[in-house]
Amino acid sequence: MKISKYIDHTVLAADADEKKIEKLCQEARDNDFASVCVNTCWVKKCAELLKGTDVNVCTVVGFPLGAMDTEAKAFEAALAVKNGATEVDMVLNVGYIKSGMYAEAEEDIRKVKEACDGKLLKVILETCLLTKEEIVKASELSMAAGADYVKTSTGFSKGGATAEDVALMRKTVGDKLGVKASGGIRDYETAMKMIEAGASRLGCSAGIAIINGASSDAEY
Repeated sequence: MKISKYIDHTVLAADADEKKIEKLCQEARDNDFASVCVNTCWVKKCAELLKGTDVNVCTVVGFPLGAMDTEAKAFEAALAVKNGATEVDMVLNVGYIKSGMYAEAEEDIRKVKEACDGKLLKVILETCLLTKEEIVKASELSMAAGADYVKTSTGFSKGGATAEDVALMRKTVGDKLGVKASGGIRDYETAMKMIEAGASRLGCSAGIAIINGASSDAEY
């Protein structure tokens, strides 16, 4: 598979304006990326711009902290799907994992998955905040709750993806789930390291630089 189809072409910055979203979608169309990943307010716009293409519309839910009530997360996911999202990246409730509240963490994921109405769900673990044991546990809970992917990072915390964490997540989920690496992937070399470690999707705003084999200072 060509590297462009690994990439969720991403703009999640608070100051991203309509022109930036339009450019994102045009670049995704021109370069055959897997998806665009945007905040929920832009889902309807992206769905309109990408209609008739095979570029998916991905959005984020419970972003970036994951600490809101489960009902709010589920509502946000359902509305995003109604507006045209075909993939949802939800943030794990890290506090539940840290508290050993595993049943609550699993239910949080399950409720969002139900709200996705059959659309793809990726669970953002925010690996920089978790121990290796917690990364394994969170990956297992994501599987049990019916998620389709586990994802490393929001890109808005104190660290992003590492090949070590990607490999651990892949080892844990095997071939049952996809693994998305995100946060700090700005060049072709880093992208390939993540894929070699087991990533089946990459979340990055430097997609153009990556497919051109160049580096970029673009922020996730």
